[in-house]
Amino acid sequence: MTTGHASRRPAWMFWRRRTVVPALRLTGVIGSMPLRGQGLSLAALDNALRAAFSVKGAPAVALLLNSPGGSPVQSALIAERIRRLADERQRKVLCFVEDVAASGGYWLATAADEIFVDASSLVGSIGVVSAGFGFPEALARLGVERRVHTTGESKMILDPFQPEKQSDLAILAELQAEIHERFKSEVRARRGGRLQESRAEIFDGRVWTGRQALELGLVDGLGHAHSVIRERYGKEAVLKVVNPGRGWLRRRLGMSGGEAVAMAQGALAAVEERALWQRFGL
Repeated sequence: MTTGHASRRPAWMFWRRRTVVPALRLTGVIGSMPLRGQGLSLAALDNALRAAFSVKGAPAVALLLNSPGGSPVQSALIAERIRRLADERQRKVLCFVEDVAASGGYWLATAADEIFVDASSLVGSIGVVSAGFGFPEALARLGVERRVHTTGESKMILDPFQPEKQSDLAILAELQAEIHERFKSEVRARRGGRLQESRAEIFDGRVWTGRQALELGLVDGLGHAHSVIRERYGKEAVLKVVNPGRGWLRRRLGMSGGEAVAMAQGALAAVEERALWQRFGL
């Protein structure tokens, strides 16, 4: 015997019918910037990565990416970890670029099997940059004498309080060239025959719009996360973000006295982070 209430099922029963695609949000500058709450590093992301690849029955893992770049080492570590988990769990990885995937941000994107962008996303910047400030004349005007004692002729290369030396610049150029070659090798290995390698400017450090990046083979399609996931896995498929960020107020209410002091000390780092985003008009 049935009643009018028999057809009512708990909400969780309908939820179980849906295809759940775990999503990992990768937003911010790559590197350790804990005070800003936005730094991307393997240490900060490892738990979320393992959680994303541990969702049973998930057909894929989505990367929601918005990064202007940062540390090449952390870019490589995070990308390698994504690939290792994808191979171990036999999961497809889909990357969805929001505003920008530049430099190390694009390095992270290449960890995916497929990359999707908005037509106006900024993609690429396959190059290496080093930036800083020089203060030798300011010290002289202030009458400040700097005293540094080292062993090893190259211990203080590119010291911002000393004039630039050609020997220092030569060392920097060598380091940058090696990192750039590794970056290019990673892109070639992951993008395979999809790249339009006849276009030499692919690797000259410039950025491209999403539509241009598609023509160059840097990405695989134009599309947004929710629409692509539903097209691939059914209209009931849903994205589940595994690493929700802490809000601005919550971060500050939970801040200890020591963290508050460190926050003041990190003001310059915050300016440098802002400069990275502003390179792309963001």
